[in-house]
Amino acid sequence: MRRKTTTGFALVLALGVAVPAQASEDDWNDAGTIAKNALVVAAFGVPAVQGDWDGVLQAGGSIAGTILITQGLKEAFPSRRPDGSDNKSFPSGHTSTSFAAAATLHNRHGWEAGLPAYVVASFVGLSRVEARKHRVGDVLVGAVIGTSVGHLITSKADARVQIVPWGDTQGAGVHVSARF
Repeated sequence: MRRKTTTGFALVLALGVAVPAQASEDDWNDAGTIAKNALVVAAFGVPAVQGDWDGVLQAGGSIAGTILITQGLKEAFPSRRPDGSDNKSFPSGHTSTSFAAAATLHNRHGWEAGLPAYVVASFVGLSRVEARKHRVGDVLVGAVIGTSVGHLITSKADARVQIVPWGDTQGAGVHVSARF
């Protein structure tokens, strides 16, 4: 029953962000922002509704880690946006956050939730290019960052083996646990 509820929610989300072909740059920008925010709400909301508090924490870690990496790269590699508004084009934050949310939904709840979430995340990437906020390369790097962090931090809800990266000021590593 969990998967059907998750899949239905994700499909409604995907259908709700359709944009007309003749949309302006502002329309694309608004639609992409709405879709990104909806994915973030879904990444937190689906596990919360199911009482899966580990899933909520993992969603938070995936999204927060992605934002930190993305913002760090924006500062380290300033790049002028196609619309000329500022030097924060590389990588796309909307796209990286959307793909982190999609990867979290996919890894935690399966492909039935992941596939529609990745479709919506891809729409967010397209919207950023169409709104002239990013180039295709900015969006592709954002997608890789979000997907990678989302899959690294999120574990399957019923996983027998869990791999969790960790780090502090003294070092970093990976914690692996298995359930028999």
